[in-house]
Amino acid sequence: MMQLNIIPKHQGALLFQSLSVCTKETEMGVDLGQFMILSEHNRFGFGGHETFPFRYGWLKKAVDGIQVLGDDRAIVELGVGKNMVRSIRHWGLATQMLRVRNGRQLEVSEIGRLLMQKWDPYLEDPASMWLIHWLLIYNPARAAVWHLVFTSYTKPEFTKGLLVEFLSDYAARHGLKVKESTVSRDVDCFIRSYVASRSDRELLEDSFGCPLAELALIQPLRDGEGFRFAIGPKPTLPLEIFGYSLFDYLERVAPTRQTLSLSECLYGQGSPGQVFKLDENSLIEYLEALQEYTEGAALLDETAGLKQLYCRRKVAPLSFLDAYYAGWRT
Repeated sequence: MMQLNIIPKHQGALLFQSLSVCTKETEMGVDLGQFMILSEHNRFGFGGHETFPFRYGWLKKAVDGIQVLGDDRAIVELGVGKNMVRSIRHWGLATQMLRVRNGRQLEVSEIGRLLMQKWDPYLEDPASMWLIHWLLIYNPARAAVWHLVFTSYTKPEFTKGLLVEFLSDYAARHGLKVKESTVSRDVDCFIRSYVASRSDRELLEDSFGCPLAELALIQPLRDGEGFRFAIGPKPTLPLEIFGYSLFDYLERVAPTRQTLSLSECLYGQGSPGQVFKLDENSLIEYLEALQEYTEGAALLDETAGLKQLYCRRKVAPLSFLDAYYAGWRT
């Protein structure tokens, strides 16, 4: 049985009463109607990470050290080399903790402020890493390889060579000008983001490993060359993070629709099923739990043998995050 992290009904129910957009402050003081997390689907960005996956503490460094990320003070204040400073800046932007305003000014995003300065600054809760994973995948402008592998690559196993071939072919078919060597470096970094090397596993958390590896989404094969997606239940993925991702997905791909098939939730490009690598049984358990959690705002039903998700009332995706962290902090 999948372990779902569900906050008590009395903490969450009030957030799901015919909400088209939240416009009132919640009990945590967050006006959820003032911002929306969006991705730049018309742009694809490669490189920028300086070959480093982000490490433990880097996203907090990005948020806390935002004033020095653009100058030489960062080397001293952040305690890392120049290339790592550039990498920290990149990952702050790629995970949507930071954003660029007016084309050049760097600032902490609203979700970055909430997560890194209020909800979970040290990313102690595994839920926060699932959230960061979703935000990273939905930022193709800064992390095209991460986005494309989790949303468009459909095979259960891969090698580095197969991913480079898939991504290079995708770039050619869509007119993206990127060198194969750049794609290859991105694939290397992508794999090291989710698969800890033997030396990384032997080190402490605050060292060289990428925290995304804790999600165990990708596992190495015994041949030492290949990898496979870990498709199935995700015990550390809370219902609220799933709910946030589902309604975020709905707002992106079907903002005017009231129904979505189970197949679309599981296999649709960029769906929670694909991004979190869920199997059908796990997805159904989440959807059934979500039906109770939202008091019927999301309803899983079956008609003529076809399972459908009915969105009976609009729910602001960020309501789930606010409810989850309110419960986690108490």
